[in-house]
Amino acid sequence: MFNKTVFSITDKILDDKAYSVSEQEALLLADLAEEDIIDFLACANRITSAFLPKKIFTCTIINAKSGHCSQDCAFCAQSAHHETDIKTYPLLGKTEMVKNALEMEKTGATNFSMVTSGERLTDAEIETICSATTEIKTKTGLTVCGSLGMLTNRQAQALKQSGMTNYHHNLETAESFFDRICTTHTYAEDIETLKAATSSGLLACSGCILGLGESWAQRVELAFTLKELKVKRIPINFLNPIPGTRLEHQPPLAPMDALKSIALIRFINPQTDITICGGREHTLKDYQSWIFMAGANGVMIGNYLTTRGRDMQMDLEMIDTWQRLRDQIR
Repeated sequence: MFNKTVFSITDKILDDKAYSVSEQEALLLADLAEEDIIDFLACANRITSAFLPKKIFTCTIINAKSGHCSQDCAFCAQSAHHETDIKTYPLLGKTEMVKNALEMEKTGATNFSMVTSGERLTDAEIETICSATTEIKTKTGLTVCGSLGMLTNRQAQALKQSGMTNYHHNLETAESFFDRICTTHTYAEDIETLKAATSSGLLACSGCILGLGESWAQRVELAFTLKELKVKRIPINFLNPIPGTRLEHQPPLAPMDALKSIALIRFINPQTDITICGGREHTLKDYQSWIFMAGANGVMIGNYLTTRGRDMQMDLEMIDTWQRLRDQIR
């Protein structure tokens, strides 16, 4: 039997673009029983279809600077506070980053992001990123993004002038849970970096890692924070516990809880891009293709920062199959 609450809230969103789900409504959705999840996902797909482009976008990243990070994020293999078996190296040169971008475009990626470890980059390192960005924009049709830690206003302006479009800086979790995950910087500092990016004209990309131990209410809290910040894109990761990190023994989310979380964030942010990133293989397993039904309109393909992703051709085929099926339904 259809869940009347889910369909009522869905109709409100579809009938009025200015309608905003209330916190009370969001908590009701977060508390949906397992037998209502399929309805919930179907309605999330209706919202995505109504507000966002039909074409699924694809993101790729390069780990442009690895390891030795001063921050103590509980999930991170690159933190100097953890003992993990990862490669560490300084910022890659421009030539290598440009070469990787060219390769990623050939595979079918539409977005390319340079990602670096550490709290922030030096001005000299920012100059290298800017130079790489300019050349990538000249040689490809990629949307160029950066995930470079904390930013000053001047650095943000330099990135924008070089041709960068999106700046990625995850909040990771709700503010009420943040001190359980990181103690070496504040939530306010992360928000200030997003504001520095947007004030320079960059589009803010900020999301989370789900499955850190947060509650459903804290997922709602995070989704509303992202809504208030008016981020352009919400990347959703799922914890893939790395040996040597503080969360190495954290159990994974159940696949249906992961999909329900995507749908919940879609209901709260109906007109915002949602892309599914790291940890989906570990968490969703055979349900990876369901991310689009749940409300996602983008997916990261290829490898992640310190873990391997699924074969890119499999993901591209998954996207093509979904788009053809969706077009038939319409």
